[in-house]
Amino acid sequence: MKLVRIGEPGQERPALVDETGALRDISGYVDDIAGDVLLPQSLEKLRRLPVHTLPKIDGEPRIGACVGRIGKFICIGLNYADHAAETGAAIPAEPVVFSKWTSSVVGPNDAVRIPRGSVKTDWEVELGVVIGKGGSYISEDDALDHVAGYCVINDISEREYQLERGGTWDKGKGCDTFGPIGPWLVTADEIADPQQLNLWLEVDGHRYQNGNTRTMIFTVAQIISYLSRFMSLQPGDVISTGTPPGVGLGQTPPVYLRAGQIMRLGIEGLGEQRQTTVGESL
Repeated sequence: MKLVRIGEPGQERPALVDETGALRDISGYVDDIAGDVLLPQSLEKLRRLPVHTLPKIDGEPRIGACVGRIGKFICIGLNYADHAAETGAAIPAEPVVFSKWTSSVVGPNDAVRIPRGSVKTDWEVELGVVIGKGGSYISEDDALDHVAGYCVINDISEREYQLERGGTWDKGKGCDTFGPIGPWLVTADEIADPQQLNLWLEVDGHRYQNGNTRTMIFTVAQIISYLSRFMSLQPGDVISTGTPPGVGLGQTPPVYLRAGQIMRLGIEGLGEQRQTTVGESL
């Protein structure tokens, strides 16, 4: 299934994408794509719905983040060896873990606001993993059974805040609008192998990133198992699994986002995002 949330910010309602690409309203069955709705038994009930009898949604409504009421937004840094090299960082021996604040979450086509005073706002296309069945101390062999589905994430980053202002990375990662998620949550049964997905990103039509998840240092299963040693994973938690090379920081010379630019990005089978950058108002 392809699950989606549509409507104005804070008023999104759940829907699914039928085989023709049309949106179908499922708000009569679930209140949101969130929490216990992401458990395996709940997703199975949604799969059994008579899709062609569900109300069809006409027009082009705003698409929100494909997961609501996110509990934790966990990110993995430097998870592609060639991306680590372009940033001048050593290949990590263990996953590099940081957080994006849930206040950064926006829809896949919402505007991205460049923070006041920012000089190094950057892009990062990433595979998102949404937890369905929660747990702690999850084995690698069982890890993918805990995945509700996958999605596209743009891990927008302000490099000066992240790398030059002291402390942790988090303040350069969690600014408002720095977490576009979606368009769809594609349930795990539709993705045969999360380690064989092409992903790409363009700015103003120029392709900067063009990678494949097979070159991850730590696989999705390894990441889930690792994280579950340090925190319980819960339904609706979102994990952003790292970016391939081609970020602005890695260009010669570096290239950063300006107001008025357009980012397009996507992952094979998971859809595309399109964002316009805007300056933060004073």
